[in-house]
Amino acid sequence: MNFMNPALAHGLINAAYLLVAFLFIYGLKRMSAPSTARSGIVWAGYGMVIATLVTFLALSGTPDPAGLLSTNVVLAVVAIAIGGLIAAYTGRKVAMTDMPQMIALYNGFGGGAAAAIAAVELYAGENRGPTLGALAVLGGLIGAVSFSGSIIAFGKLQGLIKKSFRFGGQQVVNVVILGAAVVLGAMIASGVHGEALYVTLFFVAALVIGVTMTLPIGGADMPVVISLYNALTGLAVAFEGFVLNNAAMIIAGTVVGSAGTLLTQLMAKAMNRSLGNVLFAGFGESAAAGTTAVTGSQKPIEASDAGVMMAFAQKVIVVPGYGLAVAQAQHKVWELAQLLIEHGVTVKFAIHPVAGRMPGHMNVLLAEAGVPYDLISDLDEINAEFETCDVALIIGANDVVNPVARNDKSSPIYGMPILNADKSKNVIVIKRGQGQGFSGIENALFYLDNTRMLYGDAQAALNQLIQAVKTVG
Repeated sequence: MNFMNPALAHGLINAAYLLVAFLFIYGLKRMSAPSTARSGIVWAGYGMVIATLVTFLALSGTPDPAGLLSTNVVLAVVAIAIGGLIAAYTGRKVAMTDMPQMIALYNGFGGGAAAAIAAVELYAGENRGPTLGALAVLGGLIGAVSFSGSIIAFGKLQGLIKKSFRFGGQQVVNVVILGAAVVLGAMIASGVHGEALYVTLFFVAALVIGVTMTLPIGGADMPVVISLYNALTGLAVAFEGFVLNNAAMIIAGTVVGSAGTLLTQLMAKAMNRSLGNVLFAGFGESAAAGTTAVTGSQKPIEASDAGVMMAFAQKVIVVPGYGLAVAQAQHKVWELAQLLIEHGVTVKFAIHPVAGRMPGHMNVLLAEAGVPYDLISDLDEINAEFETCDVALIIGANDVVNPVARNDKSSPIYGMPILNADKSKNVIVIKRGQGQGFSGIENALFYLDNTRMLYGDAQAALNQLIQAVKTVG
């Protein structure tokens, strides 16, 4: 039904979409700093609510000769309600340890939604012209790849897929499948073959390439993979926005796609690797094969001695890693830091761009524990300070502090920027055991003369350190 002048309604809708664009961009800008990230998410959320409401407003003036609009609106409202309830529940219940796989899963659903929109358009068989047809196909292809690839990434992070699958000529097979999807898509977009069979084969090929492209990638590369699929999801949504003539989808997709692309480049740079190397080299599972053997032995230390050492230090730099997340020990490390600060110790936290299992994972953990933002520094800001650091406390981090990245040209991580923890006067490493890191590379830091190993669960070890510091007058 038309409840206002169509021209006025059209103007209000466009004005609202302009406001939505501002809120998305403003929210993204605020997300760039830890101190404003939470409010940035809220502002972007307001934009999404407005975009959703305006989309329903736009439907009120849509011709409905078949009488299906009211039914579709009811179905959309029900779907939004169900999805919103599930998201609200999981957002509150999922532990920070599991946040990377939840992000991968939700990102995959975004790509899947874009692919579903494309499927509806393509199965309808309407002649939208070569341009819109090509955009529908591209959105469907990218969205389907992002969906199935993100599901595999979720499985790897959740531990449901415990190994990477590789075989000879795998990349050739991937190229053939991708080529088939592209050819089918071109046939559909051009109108040569738009039958349901060809559309189905197209989506099957797109879903398969997402699986076969992600299965060989090792877990150590998951931060880059998640970021890449985030960018692809945004791009798919933007393409489908053009198909549906929906400005909100175009804006949201473009913002997400561009931000995800920049983040992917930053993540790959932080690992000193190209995106092609991440996707096709299989680094995460076979990296150890090219690394020079580490000599020497790991030297243990008691928590009581380590606690006293830190209590009498002038500067302590804490380097958190995934082991901190697994033990859910972020609150304990902040409790320890507060005790050290009370003893007059300067305490800082050093974050590597690829620490954890997703971009910003460690920042989120520390923020949840209440660590002030001015105590948290990234690699470029703090690396020079390790030379004046009395104790570097490594908690569950491995590859991001491995000095072979600087001095072993045979190592797959050679050239990767690392935190210079090995240059501290003393290094204490909290680690469950003597195993290798997630990438399978032995860490030479653990065998240096100035390094001592505090074996055990991170939370239990931090508890012991806290008690040791409390005994110091």
